[in-house]
Amino acid sequence: MSETGGVREVKSAARTVELLELLAERGDRPARLQELADALDVPRSSMYALLQTLIAHGWVRTDLTGSLYGIGLRALLTGTGYLDSDPRVRLLRPYLDEASDALGETIHLARLDGRSVAYLATRESHEYLRTITRVGRRLPAHAGALGKALLAERPDGELPEGPYEALTPRTHTTRESLAADLAEVRARGYAIDREEGVPGIVGFGFALRYDRPARDAVSCSVPVARLTPEHEARIVAVMREIRARIEATAPVGGGTVQWR
Repeated sequence: MSETGGVREVKSAARTVELLELLAERGDRPARLQELADALDVPRSSMYALLQTLIAHGWVRTDLTGSLYGIGLRALLTGTGYLDSDPRVRLLRPYLDEASDALGETIHLARLDGRSVAYLATRESHEYLRTITRVGRRLPAHAGALGKALLAERPDGELPEGPYEALTPRTHTTRESLAADLAEVRARGYAIDREEGVPGIVGFGFALRYDRPARDAVSCSVPVARLTPEHEARIVAVMREIRARIEATAPVGGGTVQWR
């Protein structure tokens, strides 16, 4: 049995977390009992009992036939509680509004979570509206401006070996290619994602250095069709100013509670 911080891992709790994360990753693709049992290498009877327990508590939902399973409403309520309780998210929301108003483009706030970034807040452009919000979703850190801005704050020795997942034909798929890009990010002071995460979209990512190494970043995303050299220069200028003001205002450590 594995240990965490010198305490033995509770196997049933770990299995529950793995199941919820698996269902969350599937999004709008509900899963069948056998799929989940196979994916987590759990006996079918044990998986069924766990699912029924989570359904009763609202963490998992099922269809009218009882054969399909998806993430439940309780997960949304808990995630909202995380955002509401985070002092950094509350502090940064007005700055996201300001950047969005000034540039007319989509502005994101995200946090590094392992090898991915998790979106904490978004201000959508009135010119380019997504049908699905990114808040609460994850993107591989190597595949976008937010993640690259944060990876550049860390030594290249921490980069995992490749190959990396390709989200578009422009995504970095090797450690060497990503490391070369991160060197440019450090020299430039911000990251650029030219259709590496989403086709047709360019992103500009800025690490927020109120933590060392930085855990949070903000970005501006713009469709390629609207990105002129003049607009790019304005985006960089506005986002740099926003970052400087955030770093001057945000408390070191995030507030009274020091989360790890």
